[in-house]
Amino acid sequence: MTKYFTLVAIVAAIFLLTNCSSSKKTMAIAVPKLNYESNLQAIVIANCSPCHIPAKGGNKKPYDNFANVKTDIDEIIRRIELAPAERGFMPFKHDKLNDSTIAVFKQWRADGLLEK
Repeated sequence: MTKYFTLVAIVAAIFLLTNCSSSKKTMAIAVPKLNYESNLQAIVIANCSPCHIPAKGGNKKPYDNFANVKTDIDEIIRRIELAPAERGFMPFKHDKLNDSTIAVFKQWRADGLLEK
């Protein structure tokens, strides 16, 4: 009987030791994709106003809607990445957007230009 308990204890120890590891297993965490309504719209309204927001008196191409921002995203990114002294820099007569804000535009494009 003692041999039986010893055998069971050894098998249990082997089982536990083979399933234990000092390295932690990493699990892939799904990062939600950015979308226009939740992540980009407020940035556009705050930084492209009043020029591109008709409700605030803007007379340039309106960026207060998903379709126009989606269509022009490459040009928008190109212009917001320019230095303030360069021709075409946006936002005109304002400070350059910080890198994290520009990254939101780029990530939205990389995520597939989702609306909602």
